[in-house]
Amino acid sequence: MTAPLGRVLIIAGSDSGGGAGVQADIKAATLLGGHAATAITAITVQNTLGVHGVHPLPLDLIEAQARAVLDDIGADAIKTGMLGSAQTVETVAALLDTTSAPVVVDPVMIAKGGHPLLEDRAVAAVRDLMIPRAALLTPNAPEAETLTGLTVVDLDGQRRAGEALLALGAKAVLMKGGHVPGETVIDLLLTASGETLLEGPRIETRSTHGTGCTLASACAAGIAQGWSTEVAVARAWAYVAEAIRRAPGLGGGHGPLDHAWPVREAR
Repeated sequence: MTAPLGRVLIIAGSDSGGGAGVQADIKAATLLGGHAATAITAITVQNTLGVHGVHPLPLDLIEAQARAVLDDIGADAIKTGMLGSAQTVETVAALLDTTSAPVVVDPVMIAKGGHPLLEDRAVAAVRDLMIPRAALLTPNAPEAETLTGLTVVDLDGQRRAGEALLALGAKAVLMKGGHVPGETVIDLLLTASGETLLEGPRIETRSTHGTGCTLASACAAGIAQGWSTEVAVARAWAYVAEAIRRAPGLGGGHGPLDHAWPVREAR
């Protein structure tokens, strides 16, 4: 069954290396049949070896980009990624209140190489302003620990943290398990109606840069196309797993995924 075109507005930072950020977001949404538009929050200087600089954009410019998209093209879903500061979180939260589009919130805090991408004082703003507006929240274990104060080292920890995030107002939480030890990686989707486990063998690779951005945008594309949260997440999960398996091994550090694998598969 072919999904309809879904319009996804991505509010996130740019990654000059093309593995994460809006570059990964655009690739994921496009390869899954959606239309990706962007409001860039910051320009980063980075490659597979790490983040070498972060340059936030003015708040009025971030808002103007998003407003231009919403007023003309519109959006069937919105995905937020790197926001950086409490002021940016506040600006984006106010913008979200002007649209009824469901929001996928990826609470980006730290880059793959360890560089902080969210100010400490902005964590409370994410907790108070973004989580209650999330149709789907996609934290990894360290992000969930920061947001909830709970320890996440196993599936029970993922479940407890996910339930706490639901209690904070998120309509659904995808607790990612990549940072949880074990030969099997388990992502746990929690909604008001129950939970879904998505699990597979851990892939030993250094090419995992942008995995979180890619997964969240792939979920947003599915939601924009009208799929249920459960179906959108399952499709996104399968897409990302294959993108990791087919990663081209670019660069000398944490390399990008193979976002375009469906194109080659179709040939």
